[in-house]
Amino acid sequence: MDRNPSPPSSEAEGEEGDAVGGTVYSKHWLFSILTRLIEVISPEQGEPGVSREGEQTELDEEMENDICKVWDMSMDEDVALFLQEFNAPDIFMGVFAKSKCPRLTEICVGILGNMACFQDICMSISKDENLGQVLLQRLCDSDSPTLLETSRLLLTCLSQPEVANVWVERIRESPSVYDCLCFIMSSSTNVELLVKVGEVVDKLFDLDEELMLNWIKNGTCQSMGPSIDDSPEELPDFKIVPCILEAAKQVRSDNPEGLDVYMHILQLLTTVDEGIQAIVQAPDGGKETWSLLYDLVCHELCQPDDPAIIVQEQKTVLASILSVLSAMFASQTEQEYIKMRKNMPLIGSLIRILQYMEGCGKRSVDDSKKSKQDETGKAELHEEDFHLKILKDICCELLSNMLQELTKENILEGLNQGHLNEQTCSCAFQNLLPLYFTSVESFLEVLREADQTLADNLEKRFPSLKVHT
Repeated sequence: MDRNPSPPSSEAEGEEGDAVGGTVYSKHWLFSILTRLIEVISPEQGEPGVSREGEQTELDEEMENDICKVWDMSMDEDVALFLQEFNAPDIFMGVFAKSKCPRLTEICVGILGNMACFQDICMSISKDENLGQVLLQRLCDSDSPTLLETSRLLLTCLSQPEVANVWVERIRESPSVYDCLCFIMSSSTNVELLVKVGEVVDKLFDLDEELMLNWIKNGTCQSMGPSIDDSPEELPDFKIVPCILEAAKQVRSDNPEGLDVYMHILQLLTTVDEGIQAIVQAPDGGKETWSLLYDLVCHELCQPDDPAIIVQEQKTVLASILSVLSAMFASQTEQEYIKMRKNMPLIGSLIRILQYMEGCGKRSVDDSKKSKQDETGKAELHEEDFHLKILKDICCELLSNMLQELTKENILEGLNQGHLNEQTCSCAFQNLLPLYFTSVESFLEVLREADQTLADNLEKRFPSLKVHT
């Protein structure tokens, strides 16, 4: 259905003073649509097309066309305020309670989502406890488009500082939200829906650590209402980490922004001990998480045939991934999948990231010289430098920890595979010194056993190491 046909203007209606606010839209036409919407959900008994058993019905083409026009119009603040004035949210409540038409529910949630973009209306919607509960129940819907619009509406409200806490508290007191979101993340193949749900979870965890801790610990089956995607009435014991991983696998190829979102969720989990334990004490000991992140760093992101500037584009997702890997490496050194003989390619990838950042650093200096008169350009460059610094710090911490664990056999393997040579080792030392001097010194001692010549050459390039030998 086309959502873009122009709605009637006040001039077309032929009435003076009929315009909505400063728009050309007709109040009379809008009011007539709201009236027809009430009639759709409150039909006369025996009206054709409505079954007594409450089976799903379809919107007729004319009604769908008109209500989609309202959906588009609701992006205008004057129209949104008009809808608010004439109690459109209450009418939509009736739709949610009575309608068996998924398309109508989707459109009504979408209109509310547009209206919530305006602060005063968002506050009114958010403070309506009944409407808030009904909207959260929509997360149990079986219709993916409705789930998408519901998630968009929730994200809009959570992004408004004035009402975010209202929704966090409401969600905290609604255990079914956890189950519904986990079910979507673990079973949906709709990438657009998964990205939006991920953004909701990411925002929730960022806003409220207590809620994140509760969801980390949550694993008991909650009583559910309507099923999702024809799922059983009772959902399984969801654990948050496997659900996040499954969603990340679904979005990784089709939506880089979505992958960024799910990697950031994992990073947020590692900011608390319980989150790290939830990752590394999974039945597989964290192997699935490590394997996914390892594969992303070694085989997809910042690859040898990519231009150095790619690190600028991928800096946030790389920072999240490396942060999780670093936390796992520090806590699970006895796990087989973390053994260094299996992770030399990861060391090579970490050094390549540092090499690419050096290239970006030189470019930033050149750009900064060119934009001395452009204050906006300066601000953007400073922000880029800040994010690259975060990535460098995380990368160096993980690299230093891994270098300390290398044996002579590991280093020989790294030399044979091309991950270690004078150029890559020099890059590593340049970035690690002087902060990680102990790690570099430890690595150099083992390197001397594997390749004396390379160790001597590196000592010449970094005299501070020779003094302490």
